[in-house]
Amino acid sequence: MPYPFAARLAKDLLETAPALVRLPLSKVPFAAKAALIKPLLSLLMADEAKAGELDFLSGKWVGIEVKDLGLCFEVSFDGAIKVQPPGAPQVQFSANSRELLLIAAGKEDPDTLFFQRRLSIEGDTELGLMVKNMLLAIDLGRLPAPVQTSLSQLANALVVLEQKAEPAWA
Repeated sequence: MPYPFAARLAKDLLETAPALVRLPLSKVPFAAKAALIKPLLSLLMADEAKAGELDFLSGKWVGIEVKDLGLCFEVSFDGAIKVQPPGAPQVQFSANSRELLLIAAGKEDPDTLFFQRRLSIEGDTELGLMVKNMLLAIDLGRLPAPVQTSLSQLANALVVLEQKAEPAWA
């Protein structure tokens, strides 16, 4: 029966993939990470920035922690997106890469993950809710087609792997 082998392989892949990315990512200087994060966020939130919808972030920092990848940074807005190493943000969002990928691809709701304790929001609750609601309103269609396709395919592959890792008959 091939299903137990496929399920075990899928489960191993889901557990191992973040660890494989974590080590090389830890060797990348923060400046290089910020050089990728800042333009991506600037592109994604360009309309909101022009409309003044990010002004509430002026002088405030939002921490992002991708726990299983060991990736932490802070984001602010003061006429432009700012990215800095972790410090003392007003609000901190923490989750594993799986949850953040599914949220970004529109396959999972942040509120559901929050109540399942798979997404943590700590600090200034009001600021956290404003950030969450603003992020949910962003049209991911603004991203370049290859990025959209990659994001969708990664999320779909993750869902399939999870289904194989925990088959309904188990």
